[in-house]
Amino acid sequence: MAVHDDCKLKFLELKAKRTFRFIIFNIDETNQQVTVEKLGQPDESYENFTSSLPANECRYAVFDFDFTTDENCQKSKIFFISWAPDSSRVRSKMLYASSKDRFKRELDGIQVELQATDPSEMSFDIIKSRAI
Repeated sequence: MAVHDDCKLKFLELKAKRTFRFIIFNIDETNQQVTVEKLGQPDESYENFTSSLPANECRYAVFDFDFTTDENCQKSKIFFISWAPDSSRVRSKMLYASSKDRFKRELDGIQVELQATDPSEMSFDIIKSRAI
């Protein structure tokens, strides 16, 4: 599975410049390549991100999560989310599962990984608890 250069470039922008809040990646099965599907603007919320994920199709995503610790410190963590809803095609789930580790290695700087098959598995509370 090839990874389009744009994937790495946009991820570096998110990590270094905080140009984006999130990035959603799609596997183009025709070209056997991971591509950027959507870029979330810095002012978009977690709800904007979750509503951007298709209900019946697999995706990879990164989300830059800002939070305040109990000691009142501002922090941020970059999440890698593997989205594979139960209703997606079996072939698609297998393709995303088998390509995940190789793709993740291309994105240097991921701090937390999350796998979700249902929106409840990546609720805001879960994200927050995994970040702290």
